[in-house]
Amino acid sequence: MQQRLITVLGPTACGKTTFAVQLARTLGGEIISADSRQIYRNMDIGTGKDLSEYRVDGISVPFHLIDIREPGDKYTLFDYQHDFHIALQDVLSRNKRPILCGGTGLYIESVLKGYHLPDVPPNPALRKSLEGKSLEELAHILRCYRPLHNTTDTDTIKRAIRAIEIAHFQAQKTASASEFPPMESCVLGLHINRELRREKITTRLKARLQEGMLEEVKAILDSGVAADDLIYYGLEYKYVTLHVLGTISYEEMYRQLETAIHQFAKRQMTWFRGMERRGIAIHWIDASLPMDQKLAKAYSLLGR
Repeated sequence: MQQRLITVLGPTACGKTTFAVQLARTLGGEIISADSRQIYRNMDIGTGKDLSEYRVDGISVPFHLIDIREPGDKYTLFDYQHDFHIALQDVLSRNKRPILCGGTGLYIESVLKGYHLPDVPPNPALRKSLEGKSLEELAHILRCYRPLHNTTDTDTIKRAIRAIEIAHFQAQKTASASEFPPMESCVLGLHINRELRREKITTRLKARLQEGMLEEVKAILDSGVAADDLIYYGLEYKYVTLHVLGTISYEEMYRQLETAIHQFAKRQMTWFRGMERRGIAIHWIDASLPMDQKLAKAYSLLGR
């Protein structure tokens, strides 16, 4: 029981990190992040890293898979599975309780269900052959491999090229797949009603802009990271970068970004509901409850 994985998930702005840290503090646990953007160094304000949240009563709760890559690096789902299992064994080796926490549903589901994925290496020759092609042309090429169910694959030229690279590799059937075992876990979800969620998202966006999100993006661009690489990460980094480049005004940036974050939170909940349909039991806890009541519900579920 001491080693059993606990998973804490929920949409953006629901308070899952604070809750998971409190849980870890009382259970002698450590956090393994399931956030697809917090893996990058220097991308702090826009990803809501809030590392101060990992301190409770002056004591730091250890965390993993945060600040492990440089901005601009491409990080795959296979990379995440690999890194998760390394972190998991590290936590277990010290007889600590692993707590998987985040809002990237694909990362969480891949770990819990043990997705069987190929490790697809870069294909320089293929990439060179695709240079100069428009997004429309790349989308057409990708359709030749498979139906385009995921529109984010053709969000940018870089995404489209990587999607073609993966599809081509899989079509050749030469992938050396690595298999990770499914994970047993008590999954705790923080549920927040739509209006409160929207209010928290708006308040947090204003706070992040005041804290220096524009300056953070400028600093990353000045460090040599290409604008397209930042735009690739979406949400704050997409719209703030477009504003910094002069493509959209501040007002347009704010309006479009706020709308995009609301839509993102909705998509997160859609994914979590899909996880339930696919056989993962999520025990939902009202995010608006006082912390002691949320923890009491979690202890009851864990004890059960």
